[in-house]
Amino acid sequence: MSQNQLDKKSEAWSALFSEPMSDLVKRYTSSVFFDKRLWQVDIRGSLAHAEMLCHQGIISTDDHAAIGRGMDTITQEISSGAFEWKLDLEDVHLNVEARLTQLVGDAGKRLHTGRSRNDQVATDVRLWLRDEIDLIGALLTDLQRALLALADKNTDVILPGFTHLQVAQPVSFGHHMLAYVEMFARDAERMHDVRRRVNRLPLGAAALAGTSYPLDRERVAATLGMEGVCQNSLDAVSDRDFAIEFAAAASLAMVHISRLSEELVLWMSQSFGFIDIADRFCTGSSIMPQKKNPDVPELARGKTGRVVGHLMGLLTLMKGQPLAYNKDNQEDKEPLFDTVDTLKDTLRIFADMVGGITVKPQAMERAALKGYATATDLADYLTKKGLPFRDAHETVAHVVKAAIAQGLDLSEFPLAALQEFNPAIGPDVFEVLSLRGSLNARNILGGTAPAQVRAQIARHLTRIGA
Repeated sequence: MSQNQLDKKSEAWSALFSEPMSDLVKRYTSSVFFDKRLWQVDIRGSLAHAEMLCHQGIISTDDHAAIGRGMDTITQEISSGAFEWKLDLEDVHLNVEARLTQLVGDAGKRLHTGRSRNDQVATDVRLWLRDEIDLIGALLTDLQRALLALADKNTDVILPGFTHLQVAQPVSFGHHMLAYVEMFARDAERMHDVRRRVNRLPLGAAALAGTSYPLDRERVAATLGMEGVCQNSLDAVSDRDFAIEFAAAASLAMVHISRLSEELVLWMSQSFGFIDIADRFCTGSSIMPQKKNPDVPELARGKTGRVVGHLMGLLTLMKGQPLAYNKDNQEDKEPLFDTVDTLKDTLRIFADMVGGITVKPQAMERAALKGYATATDLADYLTKKGLPFRDAHETVAHVVKAAIAQGLDLSEFPLAALQEFNPAIGPDVFEVLSLRGSLNARNILGGTAPAQVRAQIARHLTRIGA
């Protein structure tokens, strides 16, 4: 039989049609040049299916052995780059199956017994995404470790905390980094939770209605390390909730990266000067020789929009589809693949970049002194002296107004001047008005006091097993 005849026979619908598919339609409908990345999980799923078919007596032990030998050869060919991917065969599944049939004959044709490409592709995508989620979980842990190391080195460094981008209260720089550790810890939790719903087996649903063959779907699920089987054949082949849910979790992770990126960009600017990012993560200007641009965090901000866009695309893809499988679902792979690639690359580079951040404590402290960051501490001080908080708040507003007019920090006011606003103010107020005193005073669970920050660092290190 010629190669053309073999290729023609690999099209399961070919006998029905009276004319060949046009080249334009082949290119338009083909997915092989992006879904070929699924080849390993496609083979893994096929081997599990073949083992079950043999166990159930649906195919012979000889056919099962031949399928195994053929798949070993195909694995070697693809790994070495010798495998020829063919547009005429449309996708990864038909390419692998056609080559298997070339190698082992009728045994290769029997592999597809009891399954359809509909449940096959759904299984492949789930297997692939499950493995990628595991990698992403490890990368999220790496980024948390890098942030914890940076926090640990800078627990006692005073950073102006902002609300509305106005200086609000002094915080520990380490405490600020731990806020991102919390975000990425939640991202890891979400990924772990998504993985459970990804890790369910559609195989055995066939095209949409199940199959008349006595398949053991639970056996295949166990072989593939899946946590269960999809219980409804229609839903099994048409469901892409798992991909959307992953894209949503990935979008949130990228939003957290984008927020960190925005702060790094601001902090590195001359207006702030709080940090420096290692040269290997920056670029210069083609015209301005003095420039050092934080390209990595800027680009991560931009890539966040790309990932969020993929989430919107997947939601839109599914919103109008009737049950069961439709060709629309071929469009799930490119956004899903790109989301995975973008998130992994970004997490990997950020873990490295965070380790190369240089903190500038003096610049941070100077900035904290400019914004009357201890005003709330003075209000708390007066409240502890018996003044209702709202009255204390009003009193301190007058103090700040006077400080602005005189160009003084609150800690620079003479005691006598402060006592004109309230006679209860005593010499102990100056410890309260210092940045360090403000920081140390917030020694409460979740607070910014260095003692609390160190305790939180220890908790996180225990949590991630570092």
